[in-house]
Amino acid sequence: MYPPIFATCAAVPAVTALIGTSPVRLYPFGDAPQAVAMPYVTWQLVSGIPENYISQTPDIDRFGLQIDCWANTASAARSVAMALRDAIEPHAHIVAWRGESRDNDTLHYRYSFDVDWFVSR
Repeated sequence: MYPPIFATCAAVPAVTALIGTSPVRLYPFGDAPQAVAMPYVTWQLVSGIPENYISQTPDIDRFGLQIDCWANTASAARSVAMALRDAIEPHAHIVAWRGESRDNDTLHYRYSFDVDWFVSR
């Protein structure tokens, strides 16, 4: 009942070249370790809905994800976002570019975007 974001992104060398392989620094929201190496990515489920039909039970679920790419520089955050875009788009739809920001406390840069992922049951 979750989109295969980790398996999809961890299988792409262009992604792991930026966010590592052991571990792959792609974490569910709130699970990134303290003082994690940069860059890294967090994701969170922000919506979900079954594709309902009148004549049968749903055979697919749509999940909305927010993906945040974190880095020490704006260019590094953008590079991670581009690699993730290229890894995700063959499997899901990017539906919004949420923009860039900088955390006031850590001074880390963030690039954020939203994905709709359809998952067969």
